[in-house]
Amino acid sequence: MKQTAAVLVSVAALAGATLPGRAAATEVAEPPGRETIVVTRSEAQPARQGPAESFTGSVRVDQPFQAAAPGRVVGARVTFEPGARTAWHTHPLGQTLIVTSGVGRVQRWGDAIEEIRAGDLVGIPAGQKHWHGAAPAAAMAHIAITESLDGKAVDWLEKVTDEQYAGPVLPRPAAAAPSSAPAAGQPTAAQRIMGDVAPKLAQLTDDVLYADVWARPQLSPRDRSLVTISALVAMNRPDQLRSHLARARENGVTEEEIVESITHLAFYAGWPSAVTAVAVAREVFGKTSPREEK
Repeated sequence: MKQTAAVLVSVAALAGATLPGRAAATEVAEPPGRETIVVTRSEAQPARQGPAESFTGSVRVDQPFQAAAPGRVVGARVTFEPGARTAWHTHPLGQTLIVTSGVGRVQRWGDAIEEIRAGDLVGIPAGQKHWHGAAPAAAMAHIAITESLDGKAVDWLEKVTDEQYAGPVLPRPAAAAPSSAPAAGQPTAAQRIMGDVAPKLAQLTDDVLYADVWARPQLSPRDRSLVTISALVAMNRPDQLRSHLARARENGVTEEEIVESITHLAFYAGWPSAVTAVAVAREVFGKTSPREEK
């Protein structure tokens, strides 16, 4: 299975990029305070390859944007395939990266490499020499925002060598306990469901499944929720699916992502399982079925 392509915003690649449609939108003079909103349609935003002098590997730049004066913000979506990365560079006013999917790497000159994953925010201070990109075996996606100073948003430096890219990576901090953990002194969900009949099973559920497996840093809680939902839909387990859909929402999975996952699974797990899952999702989302509206 191909690695899911990831999106990394590298303002560095965007300096000087002009938002499509901007010129046309500003040709008509408007009175002060009457500037129009500019909507750039997706079909008017062609992708381009990241320049070889600034990147290593396969890189695609999507949706570059640049604020009109007096704004100074520039940015873009950039797709880094596995192993791809920027060259060393600095930003005069710093940069913020919002990781949206995949697994990546970021490193400041003189520091160890850090792993970044979906949901992470990366703040790069002004003037700090650094690079960022995808992990060796996975693509990575994120959005970056920076400001230009005197018309410049980035200063490109030398390429990141293979030896530098393969350097040691800091261990990722342990994930926090699931947000649905009960308050002190209150029974857990497992204890409420089965503690009176099978206390040992409830203990293993709490101590091994949730306190250990769900907390392992190799997958984010969001990713573990998607894996769990997929398994429960495929096995047609509506009772367990109900609670895990609620947990998935707490872990950042959107309604649209849940519904799309169920739709995708219909072709692999079967239509009946998917239809059952939709009914459970409707209940969890608090939606009213057409039959109930009559």
